Amino acid sequence: MKVLGIETSCDETGIAIYDNETGLLAHKLYSQVKLHADYGGVVPELASRDHVRKIVPLVTATLAQANLSAKDIGGIAYTRGPGLIGALLVGSSMAKSLAYAWQVPALGVHHMEGHLLAPMLDEPKPPFPFLSLLVSGGHSMLVNVQGLGRYEVLGESVDDAAGEAFDKTAKLLGLDYPGGPLLAKLAEQGHTGIYKFPRPMTDKPGLNMSFSGLKTFVANTIKSEPCDMQTRANIAYAFQEAVVDTLLIKCRRALAQTGLKRIVMAGGVAANKMLRDEFAKASKTDGFEVYYPSFEYCTDNGAMIAYAGCMRLAAGESTALDSKAMPRWSLETLSAV
Repeated sequence: MKVLGIETSCDETGIAIYDNETGLLAHKLYSQVKLHADYGGVVPELASRDHVRKIVPLVTATLAQANLSAKDIGGIAYTRGPGLIGALLVGSSMAKSLAYAWQVPALGVHHMEGHLLAPMLDEPKPPFPFLSLLVSGGHSMLVNVQGLGRYEVLGESVDDAAGEAFDKTAKLLGLDYPGGPLLAKLAEQGHTGIYKFPRPMTDKPGLNMSFSGLKTFVANTIKSEPCDMQTRANIAYAFQEAVVDTLLIKCRRALAQTGLKRIVMAGGVAANKMLRDEFAKASKTDGFEVYYPSFEYCTDNGAMIAYAGCMRLAAGESTALDSKAMPRWSLETLSAV
C-alpha cells in the first residue's frame, strides 16, 4: 500500500509517500522559519495561511518525485493532532478532500506517534519493546513502548519542554529564532566547568521533567555577569549540559523502573550532538542500546506521518471524513495494532 502523508501541525508543511513494501518513495518539506523569525516565534494565523499556500504545490511535487499519480495512492495519512488548530485544519481538510476525491481511506495520525516511530524510517529499525524519549519544542515525554499503539507515558514536562527551553534560553542570549540549533552551535565554543546549572527535578522521585526553572536560573546568571561572547558561549554550554544530563538521569531511572534495555530518541532535540554523544557513551557503560532517527526525520516531517499512517491503514484502520482535528490528544488513548 502506498500512503500519502501530510504534516501541518505547526510551522512546517511536510508531504511524503510511504510504501509498506519498498519504504519511503518521496518526501518534501517546507519550513516557515523565515516567516516567523521577525516575531521570535510561531504566529499561528500566519502559519495556517502559509500552509494553505504551500500544501497543494508540495503534494503535486511529491507525487512527481515518486513518479506516481492519484490512482497509485492507496490511502491518505494526516496529522490530526496535537498541534495548532488552524494549521491542523489545513492538513486535515486537504487529506479528507483527497481521500473523498480519490476514493481511498484517510487516517488521522497522532503527531507524537509519528515522532515516536520516525526511527523506523531508517535501518536497522529498533525492535519493540523500548523506552522512547520524545524531546521536541512542544513536548518532552518518556514512553514505555510495548508495540504499535501500546504506549504508557511514564513522565512528561510539567512546564517548558526541552526544545522550548532551548529556544527561550537562546533568546535570552541574544540569538535569533529558532534558537535551539544556534545555542548548540554557540555551546561548541564554551568551556566546561565554568558554570554549574541545576538538574531540575532529579532530586525527587518520578520521571516528570521541568525546564522552566533552569531557564530562569540562566536568566539570573546573564543579569549578574558581563556577557561578552565567551561568557555567552560558556553559559550556553552549561545550559545544554544541564538539559542533557537531566534527560540522561531520567532515562536511566526509567530503564531501571521498566527493565527495558533499549532507548529510542525522537523529536527535534534528538538532533542535538551533545545529547547523542552522551547517550552513546552511557549506552556502552550501562549496557543499553540507543537509536535515533536521521537528522531529516527529527523535526516535523511528512515521512513519519506517512509511515505511522501506513502501518495503521494496512491494519484496517481509518478515520471518518467528518472527524475533527484534535489540538489536544493523549498518546495513551491510541488503539493497539
